[in-house]
Amino acid sequence: MNPNICKQISVLGVPMDLGADRRGVDMGPSAIRCAGLEARLEQLGYAVQDEGDLVVRRAKAYSSTLPETNMKYAYEIVRVNEELAEKVAAITAAGDWFPLILGGDHSIAIGTLAGVTRYKERIGVIWYDAHGDVNTPDTSPSGNIHGMALAAALGFGHPALTGIGIGSGGVPRIDPRNVVLVGARSLDPGERIFLKQHGVTVYTMHEIDRIGISAVMEQAVRLASAGTEGVHLSLDLDGLDPEDAPGVGTPVPAGISLRESLLAMEILSASGLLTSAEFVEVNPVLDLRNKTAKAAVELIASLLGETIM
Repeated sequence: MNPNICKQISVLGVPMDLGADRRGVDMGPSAIRCAGLEARLEQLGYAVQDEGDLVVRRAKAYSSTLPETNMKYAYEIVRVNEELAEKVAAITAAGDWFPLILGGDHSIAIGTLAGVTRYKERIGVIWYDAHGDVNTPDTSPSGNIHGMALAAALGFGHPALTGIGIGSGGVPRIDPRNVVLVGARSLDPGERIFLKQHGVTVYTMHEIDRIGISAVMEQAVRLASAGTEGVHLSLDLDGLDPEDAPGVGTPVPAGISLRESLLAMEILSASGLLTSAEFVEVNPVLDLRNKTAKAAVELIASLLGETIM
């Protein structure tokens, strides 16, 4: 991904904190912008159009018109993701704009992926995250929807989530065999079963330490792109080690370093297969001098073609 391929980037913020049920992450889009995102992208030769932020309304945890469920804030999360799906679909339909979505918590990935796949028959997904996010209401220990996002995008879970952007009768356009989880180090028991049953490739920190991030990402790109029209990156900043990204709601020690992550972004960029991206879970309330948002900008720049030489 570089300005010679796509010269225009559409930035959209989604200040969602309901999926994580923790305040602060709703300020993530502003923190990333304040860390110099637009200027950095313009230096790389891109035209940047900032679409602003979607509106996320406050809600009570279990106030919902949905059937009885343990999913917290389900009604508002579904509403916002439906709107997000339409916005991303419109950006994708334009053809010459690259959608860059800023979160917010990871529940917004449901809407992003629904929008991206509206005009693409099949895409692959690299899910860069310490967590699996493949719980369903039946397996979730918390009821937090940010931990159900990938499962919902694959068509598993409550119909209100799986139908976002495609309707209740829609068929998901993401094949689990084209989904690669990178950086996993905190998986719930139900998630381990799900990932094995459905053929999602998982690179834990064990594989990253053993064969290196370069080999992991090269394999991830190959798997995610096999038979697809491109690859979407969904990057949760808690995929990084808390030393490099302290401002996240669910930090897990012994993660991927910022240096390794920059290389991972460069490898994905060099593939020329990137169709869209989202960066989520930056929480300025928990951060140190906006360190995590600055890391996000560094990663975005590397993903979009920045190199030392």
